[in-house]
Amino acid sequence: MSRRIEIEITSLNGEVATWRAAGAKLPKGVLNATLVPGGAVIGNVYRADVEQYMEGIEVLSVMAPKTASPLDPRHERVERIPTAKQGPDVVVTYAPKGRGGARREGGRDGENRREGGPSRREGGPGRREASPGRRENGPARDGGGESRDGAPRTERPERAKRPSRGPTDSERGASAGASERPSRGPRSERGARPARPERPTGPVTPPMTTTHRNALLATLSPEQLPVAEQLLRGGMPSVRAAVAEQNKNASAQGRPTIDATTIDRIAEELLGKTNLALWKDRAGGAIGAGRELRLRDLRAVVTSAKTVSLDEEARAQQKELQSALTARLEHLRTQWNEKLEAAVASKNVKEALGLVARPPDMSTRVSAEMAAKVVTMTSEALTAETDPTLWKEIVTLTVDTSIRRNVKPVGIPEDESSKAVAIHNAGAIPELAKLLGMKVPPPPPPTRTVRRPATRRPPTRRAS
Repeated sequence: MSRRIEIEITSLNGEVATWRAAGAKLPKGVLNATLVPGGAVIGNVYRADVEQYMEGIEVLSVMAPKTASPLDPRHERVERIPTAKQGPDVVVTYAPKGRGGARREGGRDGENRREGGPSRREGGPGRREASPGRRENGPARDGGGESRDGAPRTERPERAKRPSRGPTDSERGASAGASERPSRGPRSERGARPARPERPTGPVTPPMTTTHRNALLATLSPEQLPVAEQLLRGGMPSVRAAVAEQNKNASAQGRPTIDATTIDRIAEELLGKTNLALWKDRAGGAIGAGRELRLRDLRAVVTSAKTVSLDEEARAQQKELQSALTARLEHLRTQWNEKLEAAVASKNVKEALGLVARPPDMSTRVSAEMAAKVVTMTSEALTAETDPTLWKEIVTLTVDTSIRRNVKPVGIPEDESSKAVAIHNAGAIPELAKLLGMKVPPPPPPTRTVRRPATRRPPTRRAS
């Protein structure tokens, strides 16, 4: 289907003229100059019907340029003058919600009186007309004033006393039978609040007791007490930071500074005692938590005992915690072995590989017999006829295990995604490289946790 565009003649060579779209930079094509009515003129703009083909654009016919409209010979635009927007003819204002909304916005009698304006009782604009069923407002507090028409306010008769209300709930409970109101039912029948769901109970962090720390602080002299408190907060770095801050403030105020060497000597003498008291409190909290304590927290308390010089009481605590840790690990290992045996018996390859990849403890190893069964089961599952999605999941799980280099897949599915997974994991499972006919790449490097470098302590200087 042809379409109409505007073209501009760029060059002319005999009966061949080059053209481009009006406003374009480069020529687009050529046309026969005889198609242009009146002869082609370089630089003129014409209207042309063109047809788009695979080889390019062919000009079918050329017409004279578009002339100005007789209604607008000067090409002047007819601008539309917009009318000014007007607001709605009717403005609706809703009353505020609740009782006394207008008063909360600043229309209270007390504010009007403070500002000198008329109040409701003095005939202000907020006064409402008294209806037959409405009682009259009482006299103003000042006892005088004028009415709306300016006449002196006359003394109003005393309003009738409001009938007394019935007894309150407390009075009703004090005097039995004094109220005719029917008694309410139990709270559960009146729609009591739903009970809050109980928080799930699970492993808790070891509670920190202060028994041994308080006992240590009670035995220290006044000059040792602040040093020991800083040691309990953060060790030697906390002591040195506190000394530096105190000396800085003393220098700014013109007071004498303290000797940091003496404080370091006192702190080094108390460091072993404070560490021991702190560990005893942690151990006591771990013993009190029992089986509710998380395994990693229990292991951390037991491991930290190696950095403390233990006394007889601390050794007894450490022995008790070590026994509890060993018992819990044995229980977890037994459960783990039972689940692994059940997964192998049911030919559940994915569950077996997940259990092998995540033992209950870093020191737990799969037995040689069980490892051989898992390797055989995994190798038989990795065939070319296996579903590609399942095949890729098994390969991904195998890479995370310690038996990955012993697995020998039978085949690889024909789809491209499975081959890409095989190439990516050929270093971890060498048999995949043999199936692909490629050289076995080196195994991937082990993942190591980057540890922060230890802060080097400045050398301590002892007083001679």
